[in-house]
Amino acid sequence: MKLSDYAKKYGITYKTAWNRFKAGKIKGAYKDETGHIVVPDEKELLIDKNKVAIYTRVSSNKNKANLEKQAERLKEYAIAKGYQIVYIVKEIGSGVNDNRPKLLKLLQKDDWRTLIVERKDRLTRFGFNYIKTLIEKEGRRIEVVNLAEDDKAELIEDLIAVIYSFSARMYGLRRRKRKTEKIIKCLKQELENAD
Repeated sequence: MKLSDYAKKYGITYKTAWNRFKAGKIKGAYKDETGHIVVPDEKELLIDKNKVAIYTRVSSNKNKANLEKQAERLKEYAIAKGYQIVYIVKEIGSGVNDNRPKLLKLLQKDDWRTLIVERKDRLTRFGFNYIKTLIEKEGRRIEVVNLAEDDKAELIEDLIAVIYSFSARMYGLRRRKRKTEKIIKCLKQELENAD
C-alpha cells in the first residue's frame, strides 16, 4: 500500500507516517523506482516468501498420468529454486470450468506466498489476469514455469466444453421462452372464458 493509505489506515497524518518511514519504524517499507513509498501489508510480512503452492490440472481422467508428471516437474522446479512447498494440488477438470473445488480451497488458504503453475492455461483458460490481479492484491504472486508443450487435444476438449455450455444455455432460453408463451396463451384463454 502507499504511505498515504498507511496513514489513513492508522489514523495519522501523512507527515507522521513519513517521519516513521524515515526513522525506519515501518517494517518492510521501501521506496520504489518512481520514488513512491510502499508499505507492505502485515499479512504480506507474515507469509514466508519461500512458501509456495503448486497447482496442477488436466482436463480429463484420460490425462491422469500427465497430472502426476506435471506435479513432479513443478516439484523439481520449486526445489531447484529453493522454495518450501506447502501444498501440491492435483485436479482433474476443464480449464473453462470455474467451479474447481481444490483450486478454490487452495486460494482460500493464506499460508503460501507464490502459486506455481506449469502454464497459464493450467490455472484457467480464460480470465487468468483477473485471478493474477486478485492474488497480487493479497501480496502474493503467480509464477508460471511455462514449459512449452503442444496440447491441442486438451484445447479441443475445452472448446467442446464451451460449445456444449453455450448450446445448453441457448436451448434453455428457447424452452423458457416457449414455456412463457404457453402460460400467456393459457391466461388469455382463461380471460376469454371468464367473459
